[in-house]
Amino acid sequence: MPTVSDSARRAGLRLERSRASRQFEGQGFRNTAPVGPGLQGNPLPLLGEYFFGGTQRTPPAPLPVDDPRGTWARAPDTGLRVTWLGHSTMLLEVDGARVLTDPVFGDRASPVSFAGPKRFHATPVPVDALPDLDAVLVSHDHYDHLCRSTIQALAKRRVPFVTALGVGRHLEAFGVAPELITELDWWEEHRVGPVAFRAAPSQHFSGRGLGDRNTTLWASWVLTTDKHRLFFSGDTGLTTEFEEIGRRCGPFDLVMLEVGAFHPSWGGIHLGPENALKAHAMLGGGTLMPVHWGTFNLALHAWDEPAETLVRLATEQQVRLFTPGLGRSLEPSRVEGVTPWWREVGEPRLVPRLAP
Repeated sequence: MPTVSDSARRAGLRLERSRASRQFEGQGFRNTAPVGPGLQGNPLPLLGEYFFGGTQRTPPAPLPVDDPRGTWARAPDTGLRVTWLGHSTMLLEVDGARVLTDPVFGDRASPVSFAGPKRFHATPVPVDALPDLDAVLVSHDHYDHLCRSTIQALAKRRVPFVTALGVGRHLEAFGVAPELITELDWWEEHRVGPVAFRAAPSQHFSGRGLGDRNTTLWASWVLTTDKHRLFFSGDTGLTTEFEEIGRRCGPFDLVMLEVGAFHPSWGGIHLGPENALKAHAMLGGGTLMPVHWGTFNLALHAWDEPAETLVRLATEQQVRLFTPGLGRSLEPSRVEGVTPWWREVGEPRLVPRLAP
């Protein structure tokens, strides 16, 4: 059983590692560019949108959700299969390893169970129905990416966790054994089985309450095996550092980029569809999968606007999209064209077929 002195020693080492990071300045981490988490511009129009915008910020009917367990029972033919479980939570099956990203299975993205953004749909499977995992990846510490109840359930499995500097203190507090936690600074790498995890730059912020702003690092992530290269953005705004990531780590078979919870007033810390396509080009292309949308009401846009805007722009730019429905377990290289599952909820519309 860990003692108080063991916990204090780990906290001291964690702080020492954080202070040694090039991204640490003063009392916390910072972005490379001078971008903060606050609103940009006059907040009054934003308040008007909030109260009088009139957009459909939640789905008008239940979302279609599949159960992937039957597919999980057999190995992917191509070595790469993805199951989108909602928001930024994915089960990645890559060359024999299973990696769970930013696991949020709770009902709300919130510090409390009775208030805060509530999910639009049930999780495709409960936490205890997940298959055996080789690793859990946590990009940063925000509530819609790091869920206490989910981590507590996963901690019982004694699965390795990979995350950014400082986030391990949350994982440890939620019951994850310290020896199973690996924290990385940007450009550091750690291997779990056949998968090498590399933390890479992103442009965001961190914090779960009053007084802990930016005390943990945020990161984007490169996952590499002998046969595949994947990129997962976590949360980020548009940064020229994507060009360096593409040069050092690309090309990528699959690029998973956040497209939801965007607005010009916080354009420096979230991509949105237009900037996601710019980031995709800077990373060197590859199949693009939109994430961080369709599960929680975290912004002022219509719930399906990120997907609709991305499809329109990607069609114009001839970018290959991969848009699996919730719980659909698919191999990206076997899917051609856009699957507009979100349109089953409202009025059906045609989607142009993209060139493979």
